[in-house]
Amino acid sequence: MVGLRDWVTLYLKGVAMGSADAVPGVSGGTIALIVGIYERLIAAVTAVDPARIRRVLAGVRPANIPDARAAFHEVDGAFLVVLLAGIGTAVVAVLSAVDHLLATRPVATYGFFFGLIAASAAVLLGDVELDTPRRKAAALGGFALAFLASGYGSTALSSSLPVVFVAGAVAVSAMILPGVSGSLLLIVLGQYEYMSGTVSRFVDGLAAAALGDGADALVETLPPVATFLVGGVVGVVTIAHAVKYALARARAATLAFLVSLIVGALRAPLVEVSIRLAESGETWRAAAPRFAVAAVGGAAVVLVLDRYSAAIEY
Repeated sequence: MVGLRDWVTLYLKGVAMGSADAVPGVSGGTIALIVGIYERLIAAVTAVDPARIRRVLAGVRPANIPDARAAFHEVDGAFLVVLLAGIGTAVVAVLSAVDHLLATRPVATYGFFFGLIAASAAVLLGDVELDTPRRKAAALGGFALAFLASGYGSTALSSSLPVVFVAGAVAVSAMILPGVSGSLLLIVLGQYEYMSGTVSRFVDGLAAAALGDGADALVETLPPVATFLVGGVVGVVTIAHAVKYALARARAATLAFLVSLIVGALRAPLVEVSIRLAESGETWRAAAPRFAVAAVGGAAVVLVLDRYSAAIEY
């Protein structure tokens, strides 16, 4: 029988995953491997489908409670709820901190992200095989997609609700893949800074509403936060299944695409820093030292994580 200590442990594992998910270049899936819950997570996530969701929701009627409870157990619902609570706690806390750092130390923050992404790509490149035209095409496609989107997404995409919905679907589904960071894809889509600021204001709005200081901030930020979460649910139900299918049918080509996506995304932090430098009037020559130091720190984090997960098969 599962005791309170087991649930607390699972919650803390979720906190570790959420902390990783909230920073670009570090995958929550990698953390799930390290803490020993990856296979159970994949089984639970891929067990979620529209039919089971409807059965669980139908539990609002007393007559449907037994079937709703059965559907909840089929998707390992208690495991997912506790784990997601830990992930959510960490994501909110980390994104609030990142929002402050992006406002006060943008060059060093994006330098840290650059190091995270570069080291992640370097670690994963050893698993990529480009010995067939199909795999080479997949790698080229992944690199081109991320490289082009990193420039376009950072400067041209708006943060309208449809874009936020797609960003949520892509980012949340990517979070369960070892080596692929959902936050990295948010940077590629130009939505990371927007969502970190929105989440930070949403939390402040909740606190203000609870204290009776008004609900303006809460009303303003609730639509994008809710849209992102709905997109995440849709992404888990659809995109995660598609990636799982692709890995089962063409693992080497899919891995080549995903890793090349990370390599191409290295452009994103550079674009973001260039925008900030243009706004402040500072030159790259002056900013390069602190960018480089932060990048080394980010790379070190990934290499330490890789050391602990290198022996795990996935």
